[in-house]
Amino acid sequence: MAAARKSSSGTSRTRSSAKKAGPVIAKFDKDQELHAYSEMLLIRRFEEKAGQLYGMGLIGGFCHLYIGQEAVVVGLQMAKIDGDQMVTSYRDHGHMLAMDLDPKRVMAELTGRRGGLSKGKGGSMHMFSKEKHFYGGHGIVGAQVPIGTGLAFANQYRGNGNVAMAFFGDGASNQGQVYESFNMAELWKLPVLYVIENNKYGMGTSIDRASAVTDLSQRGASFGIPGEKVDGMDVRAVMAASEKALKWCRDGKGPYILEMVTYRYRGHSMSDPAKYRSKDEVQKMRSEHDPIEQVRQRLLDNGWASEEDLKAIDKKVRARVAEAAEFAQADPEPDVSELYTDILL
Repeated sequence: MAAARKSSSGTSRTRSSAKKAGPVIAKFDKDQELHAYSEMLLIRRFEEKAGQLYGMGLIGGFCHLYIGQEAVVVGLQMAKIDGDQMVTSYRDHGHMLAMDLDPKRVMAELTGRRGGLSKGKGGSMHMFSKEKHFYGGHGIVGAQVPIGTGLAFANQYRGNGNVAMAFFGDGASNQGQVYESFNMAELWKLPVLYVIENNKYGMGTSIDRASAVTDLSQRGASFGIPGEKVDGMDVRAVMAASEKALKWCRDGKGPYILEMVTYRYRGHSMSDPAKYRSKDEVQKMRSEHDPIEQVRQRLLDNGWASEEDLKAIDKKVRARVAEAAEFAQADPEPDVSELYTDILL
């Protein structure tokens, strides 16, 4: 057996694997840290407010919160270029905010109001913005993956140099249409980045009980698609891996898979009490790996922000979210005639 030794980061590696490059962590400057902190905090506060409004009965239907997973979409947002598209599942509010969609219009859609992104007719799971290159929000598990593959085909056809990012979860990674998409993407060398947000639980079942192979980064191996496992709780690791993967796709080498190992603090949806895991498990993740707290601590340690500075940022974010909530409650509901618009026959 190869002798083990300690790396400079304190983790064990064997001599046989010592030559392999470890995970790359992007080195953030002050502006990048502040940007990541503000963007993730906006998503966190927005989702907390959405949860409150749901509890008050102002949001109907399903509502899936992104609390805990903020580093994934913010890290991708920091690595992409203008024109890159994003498509995701029903846990989509954070993705919309990261794509610079107006929080007021996102919240108005959640409450079913006229000023919502889908005119109040889509709700939590179905919002779109062609202008911001955001293509949903999809309620059917795995349905967004072939759509993202189709967007990549359009990019290749047009020769615009853009990459489509298709987000899906560990549960959706077992869907057949995902593998049909993998095959087509690799066969035609499409510029699509598949981002698997592995938050450890598909609906209410642990990935260890639902998947025969739990290294989701290797799900494209039989098609020849490269993959990488990433610490999805560290925005720097996400950005570094995303830059590498997006370059691969943009250079005409075909698709790439990033497994973002992350964690959701809340239940699968607002109706899920999440009794399938212990409170200690959730608290341990919050206290040791929270994506926002990591950035906050680095800002303080580097002297790039004081406690007062960070409180001011939080106050500004809370005010923005409160404004969105007020708009969403005051905005009128769609007219009944809207039932017959935007319908494809």
